[in-house]
Amino acid sequence: MRWQLTLTRQLLLFQLGIVLLVVAAVAAVSLAGSAAAFRREEGARLRSIAANLAANDTVRQGVGDPIWQEPLAAVAETARSVSGSSFVVLTDAGGTLLTGPDRGRRAPLADSDGLAGRGWLGVVDDGSRFLVAHEPILDPADAHVLGLVIAGKAYPSLPELIAAATPDLLTYLLLGSVLGVSGSLLLARRVKRQTLGLEPREIAGLVEHREAMLHGIKEGLMGLDTAGRVTLANDEAVRLLGLPADATGRPLRAIVGEPLAELLTGGADEPDAVVVQDARVLVLNRMPVVVRGTAVGTVTTLRDQTELSSLEHELALSRTATDTLRAQAHEFTNRLHTISGLLQLGQYEEAVNFIISAGEAQEALSNEVQSRIADPALAALIIAKASVAAEQLVSLVVRPDSRIPGPLEDRLAADLVTVTGNLVDNAIDAVSPGGQVEVSVRRDGGDVVVVVRDSGPGVASELAEKVFRSGFSTKSGDGHRGLGLALVSKVCAARGGSVSVAGPTFTARLPRQKRSGS
Repeated sequence: MRWQLTLTRQLLLFQLGIVLLVVAAVAAVSLAGSAAAFRREEGARLRSIAANLAANDTVRQGVGDPIWQEPLAAVAETARSVSGSSFVVLTDAGGTLLTGPDRGRRAPLADSDGLAGRGWLGVVDDGSRFLVAHEPILDPADAHVLGLVIAGKAYPSLPELIAAATPDLLTYLLLGSVLGVSGSLLLARRVKRQTLGLEPREIAGLVEHREAMLHGIKEGLMGLDTAGRVTLANDEAVRLLGLPADATGRPLRAIVGEPLAELLTGGADEPDAVVVQDARVLVLNRMPVVVRGTAVGTVTTLRDQTELSSLEHELALSRTATDTLRAQAHEFTNRLHTISGLLQLGQYEEAVNFIISAGEAQEALSNEVQSRIADPALAALIIAKASVAAEQLVSLVVRPDSRIPGPLEDRLAADLVTVTGNLVDNAIDAVSPGGQVEVSVRRDGGDVVVVVRDSGPGVASELAEKVFRSGFSTKSGDGHRGLGLALVSKVCAARGGSVSVAGPTFTARLPRQKRSGS
């Protein structure tokens, strides 16, 4: 297993590294400052020494007379030893050295203009660096240049500068180390409290495992904060709700419809809430998230029950067909009993007339529906619903204005079957025995209009919008009611149409051609 540094050691090394960098920067600044201070302070001292010596009467009288060379050398050496300079020498008016070990040679004047009567301070490098001051020796009578005083001081070497700065650097290093170690220990302690004592690699491992689990589960998972902003949405939640890729951090209401946002952010925590989203049937479970006794948001799981709902719908269709067959079988049995009784009584002519009238009634219903509605699927649905209604002692009437002159396109026919079937079922449930349900299906320009009216009390005006929401129902049930009218609304909206209710009358409008953008 690869060796890993703990958080405390990482912070300690990081702080010590910073301390060392700071000390190195301070050292560089100190060395630069020392060099500047040397030039400033020693330069002023050298110019002062050279100026005093240039004003000395003995020097003025002796620079032009070879007899005075020994006294001049003594004066220069005295000035050097008293001042602590590296050298103090004199030259004549031509720049030839009169004193010093190089006497008789020309002095290295660099760019000095001392022989022109002006003082100069600069650096001379002849293998060693010297700070040198030049001061002209002037004749008191006519101020012409008699010679030059040269005073110099050797620059301290880098080891000397470091040695001079070492006490301060050691103080800085010790103080910085103490502060760095103390600060890193305190910071590490605080960070570990905030990370529950976990090391960085453990935190990274937890995050990786969390991301893998969240995005790997089949159910959708969405987290919201107290302001309704998305804090978490795994891949399945993004797919089921059609969320954008940058959903995290955005307000939920800005990226989903208002009904769904209300359900996900509302105060009620209804278990197994059912909602229809983009033709999908979703089951939501929303729970609050509490950290240290404080609510920080909510988490919602989403399960796609579209396939299950499709199976339930197919089962419902099978059940409807079964109920229709049972109703027809019941009615046929009653007719057989009636015919059998008439035959036993010898009423043969009455039996024949009863058979003829019963057949004519059924045929009349079929002929009436088929004469107005030429689409076979829709016509079969209405005939089947008439038998179901009759079983519940409710009459189903096809209004005279119904008119579908020819077969419909497959997708439109399927949508009409869904809309008409759900509206008729809702109407049959809404009326008492002896009631009536009227159905009208007709073309209106480029649309097909379905109108279903029942003799029941109708829908209250304040509920006219709510009845089309997923899960809403005025009837008690098992928690899975409220889907029929929601499906009607979704189907109409998907085609670019609409559905509305006014009292006991439901009106659905479906465009024959699906409108773009719907």
